[in-house]
Amino acid sequence: MIRILILFLAGLLAFPEAWAQPDSSRKVLEVSGYVEAYYLYDLANPSNHERPDFLYSFDRHNELTVNLAYVQVASEQERVRGKLALMAGTYAQANLAAEPEALRNLFEANVGVKLAKERYLWLDAGVFASHIGFESAIGANCWNMTRSILAENSPYYLAGAKITYQNPAKTWLVSGLVVNGWQRIGRVPGNQTPGIGHQLTWTPNERVLLNSSSFIGSDSPNGRQQMRYFHNLYGVFQLTPELGLIAGLDVGVQQQAAGSREVHTWFSPVAIARVTLSDRMTLAMRGEYYADPGGVIIPTASGSEFQVAGYSCNFDLQVWENVLWRVEVRGLSSLEEPQFVDSNQQPGRHSFSMGTSLSILL
Repeated sequence: MIRILILFLAGLLAFPEAWAQPDSSRKVLEVSGYVEAYYLYDLANPSNHERPDFLYSFDRHNELTVNLAYVQVASEQERVRGKLALMAGTYAQANLAAEPEALRNLFEANVGVKLAKERYLWLDAGVFASHIGFESAIGANCWNMTRSILAENSPYYLAGAKITYQNPAKTWLVSGLVVNGWQRIGRVPGNQTPGIGHQLTWTPNERVLLNSSSFIGSDSPNGRQQMRYFHNLYGVFQLTPELGLIAGLDVGVQQQAAGSREVHTWFSPVAIARVTLSDRMTLAMRGEYYADPGGVIIPTASGSEFQVAGYSCNFDLQVWENVLWRVEVRGLSSLEEPQFVDSNQQPGRHSFSMGTSLSILL
């Protein structure tokens, strides 16, 4: 299937004029891409080159490799739009490992219909980027080189349908979703419970953005429907022309057993400050904490509580308009049982890494 999709994309690239329509309301077919290469060194020097298993982006040690590369074809008419994107890289290997093999290189594939001629009211269906969180798979759109633990352990993508409304002033955006599950393209075997969610975004001006997103559903297999309730809240604030701030909080609960009133709870606060040094240079600092005592999202080998705090600092240089070079240092510390390995490959409480990346938007 992937070969067929690649040939389809190649045909679009070779013969874009075949899609041209006399209807002037149709926008030109857009072909775009993204490549993000990186090198990261973990001071624990793991012999298998693998970072901690709760990190899904930039997860290879001491390798010059690609985190994410994709090519995308998108088209939009007055009332219809569609998008198809194929990807490769260590991000795809880690995040889609549980998907059917034929779908593991699928970044996005969706089609949308505008339901109101004079209003922004769209119904989209397929595979699309998650509505949860302020970080995405595309590093150039994020303030830090690596993703926070919060972002790594909530959905990057979803499969299903969503309806989205935005008011004419573009200050409010409201979306409702029905999806196959918690970062799932294919359904969990035996699970017949669809997931639902919402997104509400308020942008009163160019300096403030507030967002509320949710997921309600089950990720349990074989008919054991342990319900999960999750909420993501964040704000993006441009405090001065030089200083920006992101503050976010994830809170989730899940039934300990189907029908039980007993629940496991996890939560994660994160804050990121970004300083603009010049037109081409920025500095970003992140502080984060992730607590999952019940092991719902991040189970531990020993069964101990997962409680990890971390920090990172990165320097960005916009080499050209579409080329970004980054350098980052990051430290993580377990507040309970050891969750890492040390340089002797023994259980340890701390992890420290240094990395650099180079990305280009095509």
